[in-house]
Amino acid sequence: MSDLFQALAHPVRREILAMLRDRAMSAGDIAEAFDLAKPTLSGHFSVLKEAGLITAERRGASLIYRINLSVAEEAVAGLMALLRVAPGAAPSRRRKQAGGVR
Repeated sequence: MSDLFQALAHPVRREILAMLRDRAMSAGDIAEAFDLAKPTLSGHFSVLKEAGLITAERRGASLIYRINLSVAEEAVAGLMALLRVAPGAAPSRRRKQAGGVR
């Protein structure tokens, strides 16, 4: 689970996942959205693949990336459980009570 959270911690990796939500994309198409060196972007792809958040398929000379929704959903469920948030529940605010914080 820590690999998942580490992968989600970086804004570039979150943006890559957001791009892949709608459709599979080639590495080149994804790279066009960022002003990053190819080795830097490859490193982000590696972290996402190691966490299981994306898969890669070679098509000729291109790599096509897809989001792995089951792993992404597992990460969200794990975070919700960690924070003790029920699915569909509205956020609650904790109030200070006499004698300290609840």
